[in-house]
Amino acid sequence: MYKLIIRPIFFLFDPEKIHYFTFSLIRFLSKIPFIPGLFRSIYQINDKKLERTLFGITFKNPVGLAAGFDKNAVLYNELANFGFGFIEIGTVTPKGQVGNPKKRLFRLKDDKGIINRMGFNNEGLEAAIQQLKKNKYKVVIGGNIGKNTQTLPENYTSDYLECFEGLHPFVDYFVLNVSCPNVGSHAKLNDKDYLIELITACQKLNKSKEKQKPILLKIAPDLNNQQLDEIIELVAETNIDGVIASNTSTTRDNLKVSKERLEEIGNGGVSGKPIKNQSTKVIKYLADNSNKSFPIIGVGGIHSEKDALEKIDAGADLVQIYTGFIYEGPSLVKSINKAILKNS
Repeated sequence: MYKLIIRPIFFLFDPEKIHYFTFSLIRFLSKIPFIPGLFRSIYQINDKKLERTLFGITFKNPVGLAAGFDKNAVLYNELANFGFGFIEIGTVTPKGQVGNPKKRLFRLKDDKGIINRMGFNNEGLEAAIQQLKKNKYKVVIGGNIGKNTQTLPENYTSDYLECFEGLHPFVDYFVLNVSCPNVGSHAKLNDKDYLIELITACQKLNKSKEKQKPILLKIAPDLNNQQLDEIIELVAETNIDGVIASNTSTTRDNLKVSKERLEEIGNGGVSGKPIKNQSTKVIKYLADNSNKSFPIIGVGGIHSEKDALEKIDAGADLVQIYTGFIYEGPSLVKSINKAILKNS
């Protein structure tokens, strides 16, 4: 029903407007007493064989929702009814910010992809905290954190630490988002020496807490082998808990969409099917060349159970979807979990 009726109607409208409309619709439906239970009965698979324990957290299944979908942590309780094993909120910055000028979200229908240049639009740390206090289903939550666009380079670390401090009681793991192509002045965040400084500062704050939370690094799919070797060295040097591979891509190769349309769209990160192979390649390189010495969450272009199994076979311990959820609908989560069970 989703692909035959709902998606064609949704795709008639502006992607960003329909995103917020979908949020309102899910929230409205979830207030009708029997609907949340109905969603759970349709979409959830509860089987102990799907459980995964990683960096001290037990995930009820290995399929998560990637950051960027529920930026402000307003819908994670409702989204959990669709069968996700975990939900990553954010990217959260200390202060709320509007992000880049609209129009900034574009569908590549023939490619089953999306280009976005949202620019870390979010309501800020305090708003996220208030929402996370409502975690009634005890959903496993990842906190994806970043810096404000206007923050000066010498204050980048303090932005991350402020978010880390504020979200610490409410999230199960942290993701340092240093690889988003849609926020200006990111050069320093790709420097290995600075990354060591940032990770070390977050680890120091983490160690001061009674309960430590795992810290992961989210990387770009566009890194070459030398840069990926540096990531492997970085993980070994800092003992960071894991890597998320990968963020959106700045490359526009092998797209079906016309060059004219791409020029009209302008800058932005590509997600969805077009980055599937590159993301899987990055996962495999990291897993093979590190002797699988750290956990990897695989994300990028998962539109089917086959795509998810490819990521797992390449070395991913967990997977996340985003663009696939938009194109394929909520049944994708169940399909992937069924396939994982069948292959276990």
